Amino acid sequence: MLKTCILSLFQNKYKNHIVYVHNLSFFDGIFLMARSAFSSIDNLIVNPLIKDGKYFNIELILDDLKIIFRDSLLMLPLSLKKLSKSFAVEDKSIFPYDFVNDRDINDFDYIGKLPLFKYFTNTSQSEYVNYKKQFKNKNWNLREESIKYCNNDCIILYQIIEKFNTLIFEKFNLNIHRFPTLSSLALGIYRANYLKDFRIPIISGKMFLDLKQSYTGGSTDMYIPEGKNIYGYDVNSLYPTVMKNQEMPIGNITYFEGDILKVEPNAFGFFEVEITSPQNEIKHPIIQTKVDTGNGLRTVSPLGTWKDMLFSEEINNAIKYGYKFKIIRGYLFESANIFKEYIDVLYEIKQSKSKDDPMYLISKLLLNSLYGRRSRRNGL
Repeated sequence: MLKTCILSLFQNKYKNHIVYVHNLSFFDGIFLMARSAFSSIDNLIVNPLIKDGKYFNIELILDDLKIIFRDSLLMLPLSLKKLSKSFAVEDKSIFPYDFVNDRDINDFDYIGKLPLFKYFTNTSQSEYVNYKKQFKNKNWNLREESIKYCNNDCIILYQIIEKFNTLIFEKFNLNIHRFPTLSSLALGIYRANYLKDFRIPIISGKMFLDLKQSYTGGSTDMYIPEGKNIYGYDVNSLYPTVMKNQEMPIGNITYFEGDILKVEPNAFGFFEVEITSPQNEIKHPIIQTKVDTGNGLRTVSPLGTWKDMLFSEEINNAIKYGYKFKIIRGYLFESANIFKEYIDVLYEIKQSKSKDDPMYLISKLLLNSLYGRRSRRNGL
């Protein structure tokens, strides 16, 4: 069945077309590769692009025809159900996955009563009641409903991708099919519309490995495992706020050794330092480091003295809380506010649109997808 499906795509009218599969990386792609659907086709060339265990792109070539498979979940990281509502397209239907999975026999020709509500995962009672009305005077047919459900998913995904591409093209004059992931699309939008004359260096080799040490992610340490009357707080657009208001490292890079602050008190860049934390004056340490536990790296905020690579502005902030630093070596950068216009435009869209408008979701996703892209190996 899979072989027939794939071969049916190799027609001139589909040449160089992109086939979007929602969750290709963690389900369909693994299924296709593991079940040898591709290897069963003679002379088929398969070129997968895999990073961190995810299939970003699967290029299939047969004779002079090429078809590309991509994961739409890497572009729009929400369930089809949520996306169908956000993009106001056809409603996603429901299906009793557990009914099929829990049966003792694989009876794919089951015809009978509608499966009970307990077999429908991620389904509300009202959705089930509305679905049930279709079978008031007729039996439920597993084969027919499976085909209808799959067709519905394909139609919905097509409508979402089509609408998404139209909205992006109208606003930013870019075609989403040039980009395999949301972060690459965000970078494409930035480069095409907001990069201007900023000189952003491409970092590689030893310098990349040095600077990478300073990236540790957000602080998520838990100091008190339980309590009463606890309140939770969330910062509105934390990363976009920093991108809008703070200067970033750009331009020429200068390597140095020794205490650069004795020469340039306002030195801006990444420094290898010996860190000494305050022992008693700080309740929650704020400088993070990565520790190899034997089961992988773990990010912690320690006390004591250790060496690490830190961003100069993080050093300046930590000094206010009693941290001491001995600068050993590092890299000096120029600085500029390079993301302000990008953030302003997207935040204005987010603020001006209601939550049921697809541009609200699009602006929110793009606001949070550019910064992480900047820390990828080899920069751009």
